[in-house]
Amino acid sequence: MSGESAREFGFDPERLKRIDQWMARNIDLGRFTGSSVLIARHGEIVHLGCVGKASLADDRDYARDTIVRIYSMTKLVTSVAFMMLLERGILHLDAPVSRFLPQFSQMKAFAEGATDPDDLVDAPSPTLHQLLTHTSGMSYSFNPGMLGQLYNERGIDTGPGVGGLDGLVGRIANMPLGFQPGERWEYSVGIDVIGRVIEIVSGRSLDAFFREEIFEPLGMIDTFFDLPSDRLPRFADCFVKTPDDPRALFDAAETSIFLSGKVNTLSGGGGLLSTLDDYFRFGEMLRRGGALDGVRLLSPNSVAFMRANHLPGDIASMGPGSFAEMPMNGMGFGIGGAMVLDPALARMPGSVGDFGWGGYASTFFWTDPVKELSCIFFTQLIPSFAYPNRAELKALVHGALME
Repeated sequence: MSGESAREFGFDPERLKRIDQWMARNIDLGRFTGSSVLIARHGEIVHLGCVGKASLADDRDYARDTIVRIYSMTKLVTSVAFMMLLERGILHLDAPVSRFLPQFSQMKAFAEGATDPDDLVDAPSPTLHQLLTHTSGMSYSFNPGMLGQLYNERGIDTGPGVGGLDGLVGRIANMPLGFQPGERWEYSVGIDVIGRVIEIVSGRSLDAFFREEIFEPLGMIDTFFDLPSDRLPRFADCFVKTPDDPRALFDAAETSIFLSGKVNTLSGGGGLLSTLDDYFRFGEMLRRGGALDGVRLLSPNSVAFMRANHLPGDIASMGPGSFAEMPMNGMGFGIGGAMVLDPALARMPGSVGDFGWGGYASTFFWTDPVKELSCIFFTQLIPSFAYPNRAELKALVHGALME
């Protein structure tokens, strides 16, 4: 977009250049090998930047059509799928997950103040709402604390090749809960369990439901669990920040599982691959209240419901001890994503009602209902909390917006 066009949408074109300069500086600092960003206002792309390498070994540049692992940005897609079924009257949020998955009928939770993983008490089956809002008592293997350690020891992993979603959900059901459902907030595998509920209720595999109900209607041609072989030349390498290497190449064997025909676990919490343009179309659907280009997935009321805070206060008020993709102070949580309740408490420029989520490889997405703004940032570095790139990007975007 030209400088004059950027001005028409309220941006200072010189200040927008700072974003590409920031991405280049991140490469110089050794943070990332490359990254890309898409910023839109009123549905029009205002800035598109691609800097650095998507693959060092193949000397491939980051490009608009580079395919990346979006990890937990998948959660918003799964949540939209769930809301589509909710609108059809097939399920409701207060239903216990055991109604669909009987293996969750006899749950146990850590006793208050437990210091031993065997110190358990009876607990109710979490509700679908608690699974979607991370208040179910479930966890992740990378979370700190006793339950995260137990997940790690017992191999509760949501990767693409862990043996199937049904089996994964069965292993999760055999784990204790970290607390009584609804008592606290802890980032968790709950939305992976929701993915299995979607399969049972719809009678379709999660990838088929996504493809038929979301991707094809929205024209998302490059979003998959399982990467077709003809897309491989556009697939970005992923890196891991370790104590010995700030950009260690992600395990090649794990990466190969994403290739056509090898994915056996459809992780609704973190399994999708996508491009800037595809996720922009998905994000625009949300920003516009559930419809895009004449295709409606959800009603405006359902999208507003998703974007509302479903917690009694901010995330921090619910005592989390876990990793999360976003700040906790001044942030609420809705259906599948977080929203800004107070930008000052969140310590990031933005608007009340900003809604979105990020991914484990440092990707980030948000929409701003006040400024009618959307932003998608892609890179591939694990873990996402290695650097403050999300806070820096929000400051850069709002620093370039003049109205």
